[in-house]
Amino acid sequence: MGCCECFGFTFAKKPKKFIRPSGGLPNNTSQEFLLDEETGDEEDDSFDGDTTDIGNGGESDFQSPTKRSEEILMLRMQRGLVCREFPVKETHIVLRSEDEYGNKMVNEYVREHKIGAGSYGKVNLYRSRLDGKHYAIKVFHKSHLLKLRVGPSETAMTDVFREVSIMKVLGHPNIVNLIEVIDDPTTDQFFMVLEYVEGKWVCEDTGPVSSVGEDTARKYLRDIISGLMYLHSHNIVHGDIKPDNLLITGSGTIKIGDFSVSQVFEGDNDELRRSPGTPVFTAPECCLGVIYRGKAADTWAVGVTLYCMVLGNYPFLGETLQDTYDKIVNNPLLLPDDMNPLLKKLLEGLLCKDPTLRMTLEDVAQHEWVMGGDGPILEYLCWCKRNNLEKRVSAESEADAQT
Repeated sequence: MGCCECFGFTFAKKPKKFIRPSGGLPNNTSQEFLLDEETGDEEDDSFDGDTTDIGNGGESDFQSPTKRSEEILMLRMQRGLVCREFPVKETHIVLRSEDEYGNKMVNEYVREHKIGAGSYGKVNLYRSRLDGKHYAIKVFHKSHLLKLRVGPSETAMTDVFREVSIMKVLGHPNIVNLIEVIDDPTTDQFFMVLEYVEGKWVCEDTGPVSSVGEDTARKYLRDIISGLMYLHSHNIVHGDIKPDNLLITGSGTIKIGDFSVSQVFEGDNDELRRSPGTPVFTAPECCLGVIYRGKAADTWAVGVTLYCMVLGNYPFLGETLQDTYDKIVNNPLLLPDDMNPLLKKLLEGLLCKDPTLRMTLEDVAQHEWVMGGDGPILEYLCWCKRNNLEKRVSAESEADAQT
């Protein structure tokens, strides 16, 4: 991953002066923003038409991440590297109506109520009249997305397009599944129909209110690591791992959601510059507004999430954005003296400020505290790898038969 100087600083010395990220936010940013960057929409799906610039800047030297991601994903599809046995359904017409009880409908989906807000739109609970199942549907306004700037030459539409493109290739038990995309070119709205995870968020509202205990935290962490190892092995950086993006099913399985700021990379080149994730979960190297490694930043966010689950608060949180970043970069990690030594060592490894010394997900998968009585977290044999393996075995068998 290179030396620390590649990130513009060294960890041997405490930085004398905190450096704000380029294109950062004002010092009076509220703590609510530090904990959650999501935005809400009105209940009636309306949009007021305001234009907002949310760009971080400093991307002029880099190829558009959306264009790069699109090219990489298209190439993977051509090579059969798609982890889905069945493709995402694509619908190009929106039919609005009401059921016999006056509930609003979009195609065959009956709206029940709002269940949350994504990065650029709200999430509603719908029930399909075809199969009777519930689905979480993200609702977006294209005109709104085109006015929200996220970079010098990009709008929020590019982020959403990338999110859809990424989710179209994913298939893992710890990843929220994309079922259908509804995009009518004659209307302003479009919809992402997602698997509905019936359980509650790991931590509700804008932050954790209490710890979940070591045993539950271990179970949750194993699911998070399994899903994130899968993403990283497919060269995808999530970019916003945090409790609010971790859904829990009725059976207690964690599913990673919200890929609105995720990035795709080639080979081992996971260098990124833009860091649009939630401030309090941001890695030290990202706080400095320089090039950083996406996988290591994801791993840091896992550490903050684990800290939240076992201690019920945040390791580094200030009154303002700059104060929070200053604490993340400069303050030592403080852990209770009576904490389980194995858990303490794990948190210290995950929340190591030097990204070159930080634990990797593979290290975490074999850590003694994580294994508990279940053993190491094994690599998931996904559809694309299993499919390619079967093709290779079949080709070898045919070759042997001809000799």
